[in-house]
Amino acid sequence: MSLLFKADQNYVDLGEINLKKNVANYSYERKFSLKYEPWMSGATLEIFFFQGKRESKSPFEKKVLAKGVIAPQLMVKLGAVYPDEPIPSVGLFIPTGIERGVTQKEEFTFVYELGSSAFKLSVANQETLRKIDAFLENNPSIQEFKITGIQSPEPAEGKNSALGANRAESAKKALKTRMQTLSDSQIRMDSRRNDWFDLRLLLGDYKGISTNRKEELYTILTNQETYLEQTDRLKKVPGFSQIVQDLYPKLRVAKIEISATSRTGLDMRQSIRLKESLLSSDGTNSLSFAEWSLAAEASQSLEEKAVIYSKMTEFFRSALPYNNMAVVRMRQAQRTLDQESKEVLWEEALRLLQQAIRIEPNPYTLHNQGQILALEGKYWDSYLKLSEAASLTQNPEFLQQNEALRGALDILRGDYKLATLRFDFKFSDPKDYFNKGLAYYMINDFATASTAFEESVVHGRVFGYGYYGLAMIAAASGQHEVAMIHLKKAIEANKQLANLAFQDPAFEELRSSKDFFSGSTQN
Repeated sequence: MSLLFKADQNYVDLGEINLKKNVANYSYERKFSLKYEPWMSGATLEIFFFQGKRESKSPFEKKVLAKGVIAPQLMVKLGAVYPDEPIPSVGLFIPTGIERGVTQKEEFTFVYELGSSAFKLSVANQETLRKIDAFLENNPSIQEFKITGIQSPEPAEGKNSALGANRAESAKKALKTRMQTLSDSQIRMDSRRNDWFDLRLLLGDYKGISTNRKEELYTILTNQETYLEQTDRLKKVPGFSQIVQDLYPKLRVAKIEISATSRTGLDMRQSIRLKESLLSSDGTNSLSFAEWSLAAEASQSLEEKAVIYSKMTEFFRSALPYNNMAVVRMRQAQRTLDQESKEVLWEEALRLLQQAIRIEPNPYTLHNQGQILALEGKYWDSYLKLSEAASLTQNPEFLQQNEALRGALDILRGDYKLATLRFDFKFSDPKDYFNKGLAYYMINDFATASTAFEESVVHGRVFGYGYYGLAMIAAASGQHEVAMIHLKKAIEANKQLANLAFQDPAFEELRSSKDFFSGSTQN
């Protein structure tokens, strides 16, 4: 009898196994420790039985013992870029220390006619445009700009499954006509359908029903039933027809969420002096360190930031320009698919970071060294750098990002309990909530894991992994219908997850269902 762990192009021969004869049967026990390689995710563990002496190469019988590798921890997000996924932002700039304008976040709504995605300059939409203009006039430095198209549960809205996405596109077109400096790279697009999330938000301020009735509705909207099952239950709640009349029209919308600050960078006079200094070859500089730093921070272009930080190294002996220029190189590496170019940029970034450390040891530079090492797969070296960085500061904003990356590495190292302690922050990035959920999932704390995965969904539905985590929990709990719903949403949001789902042992039972293949499409 022999064991073989094999895929299409690779295999590991685990050798022969001797059977132990018992009274009425035979048994065997062997343990193997193999270094994980990517091909193993699609491999099968097969046992071959040979009758009598093993003179023939053909086995008498063979059986598949297991498929794939049960290792959810390998899904942890460390900042690497994957096709069809949003590019993660890596690296930490050393802040200038200049007091910034307070970041303001506001939500605006464009309304649409029933079943339509055509943007019309109605009185309501004109007023929304006026409010957006006023907001950006006071807060011109945009940090985040997100458009979400939504369609209501009304039959006329559900005929077109792309209605929400089309509304988001029409809102984007209307806004770009008015705001020509707004680039596509600044805008995040999303859409929702067959989802009660927005109705739950509207119910919060709705006065048309009693508190007890509202609680009854919340119970239905947050249970683990399917969308259609929830719909049937909602219709049976007394007074729901009034909610349909009052609130459904408010779901025929596109939501615009803008985060921006009042700080605009340099004024006109300072900008002219900056240009003169950049073009000068004789070492002339008429700007202060703070003004240079402010100009670099305010720039939306990585290339322009690099030019400014490079020039700063000629005028000032400071860790800031070296560190921040290294972050620019790290983020440029994120935007190239060519691995050789990526490694060249990482190498340059590491040289710049080493120079920054020579000038002044600081937590930001150590964190950035750790981030690059993590991307290179040097996990233990990365962990040491991040641990050293954590010992140099108590800044909560820094620690939030540094601990999130340390927690991700803890998951890979198998120290899940310690990882859960790293995620005791309020994050804004969906990948951090996904990693948090993964840590709790690995210790079978499904309740806390579910909450974290849901937060990942709220902070970034297009990310998809939050839905995937919820599907894993549902599958582990035997809720196959719920798992299928979440898995379908995950794949709709992120096509890369289709390949993962078709190999993941967590969904082995689901793959035996016809619904699995009709509800998802393998790439």
